[in-house]
Amino acid sequence: MGRVQDEVAIVTGGAVGIGRSAAQHLAQEGAKVAITDVNEEDGEATAAQIRDGGGTAQFYAHDVTDEAAWERVVDSVRDDLGAPTVLVNNAGIYLIKPLEDTTLEEWRHLMDINVTGVFLGMKHVVPAMREARRGSIINLSSVAGLVGSARHVCYGASKGAVRTMTKDAAIELADDGIRVNSVHPAYVDTGMADYGAEMSNASKDELDAMHPIGFMGQPEDIAYAIVYLASDESRFVTGTELVLDGGYTAQ
Repeated sequence: MGRVQDEVAIVTGGAVGIGRSAAQHLAQEGAKVAITDVNEEDGEATAAQIRDGGGTAQFYAHDVTDEAAWERVVDSVRDDLGAPTVLVNNAGIYLIKPLEDTTLEEWRHLMDINVTGVFLGMKHVVPAMREARRGSIINLSSVAGLVGSARHVCYGASKGAVRTMTKDAAIELADDGIRVNSVHPAYVDTGMADYGAEMSNASKDELDAMHPIGFMGQPEDIAYAIVYLASDESRFVTGTELVLDGGYTAQ
């Protein structure tokens, strides 16, 4: 307990899945957590669950593609919880589709959320972190940002962008005491995995078998890594990829 005591953490896409687990685990370790999402019902429920367990959490309705919304959320978090010192850029969507069938509208929509949302998050938390002379930014990428997969041109491009943006920001912000790292999960047992199974005509057992370790990840597997990157335990870690894939990319 207390690994991120009194840190103020913004977790985007925190209503369900990996974001929800990250918010819960950060709160359990002492952080004050700002949960943001377009899913207001589940976001409010997650914040309430954390508070009921003795933690500190507030929910903020938030479209990560909207710069004005980022300004509003960061200002509100500063007023309600304190200046943010941790940002988990988790909000994202998934698309599996043949290259020639992917529309420009689908491309732009996915890039807006998966890439622009990450850019705006970093842009708007950095001033507060710079004032504090410390901070940890954790960007959710994917194994799709490391290796190629058929029908993943749009999604893989977005996660590759997150990977490189992370390295660029890490170098730019190192002198300010701000660390920036990316996390690269393979399949995790969430709604995205359900979508992946449906689009690939695969069962959950088949998704499990894609990982040499024999099973896909659970949200808490990623949340543990996020807590590590948010804490001082990772003070010598910046600009790197933390790959959480059950051996998927080692094949």
